Amino acid sequence: MPSILGFLITGIIIGPFGFNLIKAEDIEIISEIGVILLLFVIGMELSLKQLASIKNTVFIGGSLQVGLTILISGFAYYFLGNAIEEAVFVGFLFSLSSTAIVLKILQDRNEMKTAHGRNALAILIFQDIIVVPMMLITPILAGASDNIAMSVLSLVVKSVIVVIITIVSARYVVPKLMYAVAKTNSKELFLLTTIAICFAVAFLTSEAGLSLALGAFLAGLIISESEYSHQSTSIILPFRELFTSIFFISIGMLLDLTFFLNNVGVVLLLVVIVFSIKTFVISIAVAVLKYPPRTILLTALSLFQVGEFAFILSKVGVQYNLLSEETNQYFLAVSIVSMILTPFVIMFSHTIADRFLKTKLGKKIDKTLVNQEQNETIIDNEISNHLIIIGFGINGTNLEKAARYANIPHVVIEMNPSIVKKGKADGVPILFGDASEPHILDTVNLSKARSVVIAISDKEATKTVIRNIRATSQTVHILVRTRYVREISELVALGADDVIPEEFETSIEIFSRVMHTFLVPESQIENLVDFVRADNYEVFQMKKKVPKTFAPTSIPDFNITCVRVTSDSSKINGRTLKEANIRAEYGVSVLAVSHGDKIIDDIHPDQKIYQNDLLFIQGSQENIEQFRKFVN
Repeated sequence: MPSILGFLITGIIIGPFGFNLIKAEDIEIISEIGVILLLFVIGMELSLKQLASIKNTVFIGGSLQVGLTILISGFAYYFLGNAIEEAVFVGFLFSLSSTAIVLKILQDRNEMKTAHGRNALAILIFQDIIVVPMMLITPILAGASDNIAMSVLSLVVKSVIVVIITIVSARYVVPKLMYAVAKTNSKELFLLTTIAICFAVAFLTSEAGLSLALGAFLAGLIISESEYSHQSTSIILPFRELFTSIFFISIGMLLDLTFFLNNVGVVLLLVVIVFSIKTFVISIAVAVLKYPPRTILLTALSLFQVGEFAFILSKVGVQYNLLSEETNQYFLAVSIVSMILTPFVIMFSHTIADRFLKTKLGKKIDKTLVNQEQNETIIDNEISNHLIIIGFGINGTNLEKAARYANIPHVVIEMNPSIVKKGKADGVPILFGDASEPHILDTVNLSKARSVVIAISDKEATKTVIRNIRATSQTVHILVRTRYVREISELVALGADDVIPEEFETSIEIFSRVMHTFLVPESQIENLVDFVRADNYEVFQMKKKVPKTFAPTSIPDFNITCVRVTSDSSKINGRTLKEANIRAEYGVSVLAVSHGDKIIDDIHPDQKIYQNDLLFIQGSQENIEQFRKFVN
């Protein structure tokens, strides 16, 4: 089970409504630091370029999600006989999702780079931005302020200034600062500088009326533009884990157990209603952006809960009498229960989405959402004996270039609309769609294809794709790229012919190159690589004895390298090999000479050597180094 669940339960047990061991206010500041560091690390793992690539989802998807949630939930609350001002405020509360929980779980599941992971991040960023105007509008709703125009104008001006400072710092200031700090070789100074940048920008945004968490996210973006972002991330991670753990505990401490147990039926009914409304609204918001049905559902199932910023907003609502104490307790109970359910819903989201799409309603929605116009002009319906590439990331892009170079008929399936649009502009035979849907596979003539390469980062989607391919064709060759060796056996059992794990291919490349440096014969290296791959990579996982195909009594000190003659000394320049007596004097053999544009590999004792010639030599490392000094 996810550790977040343990933290929430811990908070319930030790909180003021449990055994009352710790007061909530005692850890409020520490928990807020946790949210700041979480958003800081997420910002460091992104970049301004990556953030720009999801701007449509941030502003279009985010505004639709927040606006429709406020409209529907506010109308429902108004329908129950409450004032319009209170209804709008309740809509504010339920429109916000949990940035800390969702991003933490998606990171732990390695799903941040998937389509639904990017969508969830984009919508959460918009929510974190919009919570500030909500807090400004709350006094207006309560009739406590009428100077909204000046407040909004001031906020816009401050926001523009913060954005400008962020861009300038990311491009010009911070990279130079981090370089200067890195040159000191002081780990302590590097750590302090990283944390100082985080809290300085967070403080700046807080002073501008924006949230601390948003400032931390911007600080992470600033550092991500420098080459020191990876080291900064590794330094901050332990602190982030500590403080975010305390944050989740503080959330659990808010739940009034007595109130929850006395009203458990109503609370659970409200949780179901909130789940239904938010899932429906988020599905609409993502569908407008033309993502496939499976991505739509996975995004919606990730963001159904009520978030931590809603707790901050609810305090303002209670202060201005827009929430009664009883309504606030219902809100807190619903929010925390939805947070507790979030890890489980995300854990089973792939299964839920797949099963829904197999129902009659799911199939009908699927057909409605698929944009056939995008795919009509680019795909040849008569294509056969071809290659299907699923996923157009780095691996998919390089494979498509190789297929084009070799004149192999091919087609690409990708479900990121912006990537599809760019691919079409470059002349790539690419279609928009979710390859886990059978009719998308039919569109690319799967039954007539020779090979399918699955190069996507979503493990669950990969498994679904393999199942659907095998349901249509038992003969097409399936090659799958995955991240870990432990996933091989399951993917092969589902029907994959070849599985290439990234972590293991890296290890193969490493041991191959090491063996080359020790002059293990090429044929023996190839035999070992073939043995490992044929055995499904198990040779390094199990205590299996590798056959000794090459076992020299000692490693020969035998090297081949190339040196340039830069010296104009009469001892070497213009002399023959025999006159220079290179082998006797320095213990190296000249194998070939590159003179001008000509390479001479038929070497004789009377071969002359001139300045700027390249000499290909063989010998021990020590002798080669002595000869290099001589010719230089």
